Amino acid sequence: MPRFFIENIDRMPGEEITISGQDAVHISKSLRMRAGESLTVCGGLGFDMLCEITGIYGDTVELKVTERLATESEPSVRITLYQGLPKGDKLEWIIEKTIELGVNEIIPVLMQRSVSRPDAKSAAKKQERYQKQAVSAAKQCGRGIIPTVLPMMGFSAMLERLKNHQAVIFFYECGGQPLSSVVSRIKQESATDIAIVIGPEGGFDPAEAQALQQSGAFTATLGKRILRTETAPIAAIAAIMYATGNLD
Repeated sequence: MPRFFIENIDRMPGEEITISGQDAVHISKSLRMRAGESLTVCGGLGFDMLCEITGIYGDTVELKVTERLATESEPSVRITLYQGLPKGDKLEWIIEKTIELGVNEIIPVLMQRSVSRPDAKSAAKKQERYQKQAVSAAKQCGRGIIPTVLPMMGFSAMLERLKNHQAVIFFYECGGQPLSSVVSRIKQESATDIAIVIGPEGGFDPAEAQALQQSGAFTATLGKRILRTETAPIAAIAAIMYATGNLD
């Protein structure tokens, strides 16, 4: 069934939805849909609305909601990625792939060894582009929510924010516990809000690693090979999703 995103919309059965613009043209011209046919609308709030087309008027499509269901594509765990700011366009790759895997939030963190060090104005401009990319990735892979790319923050601000999560996993290139052991402990504690922390190209400064360990974060490893900063979050999230049954 064709699927369309309309941000921040939630309707109950019997209520109406209007699609306009390019999506409406796509429905009428490309898909050649007609009144009486069905499609799905997702508002990015965790629900799918099954709809019947009631009318097509140029670049406007009128719909009536027939059923409202929780989106099945959302994982049972909420993962926030704190990504050491990488250089070049690596963050765009990370955003796209981690959203496909089920991440909820992505936060670039300016760390001691980050090579890229944009000023506030440049970072704000990039963040707007990153959020648009997040919307596009969520649409492409059929997510039930639109993950958020937050503005860049410093290491100290990240440490403070980590207190809001039920569990924090710090992936350290110098070694740590096997991820399988860490996830087993998290599952035993019934934690579903998980933060993961990944370093930039140069890894973590020893003082940063010590601060994370003292904060109570689990120190984990992704194996005996050192992964690139753009590979590590993808491997970590995929492994967590598998261990929690979200790749079944």
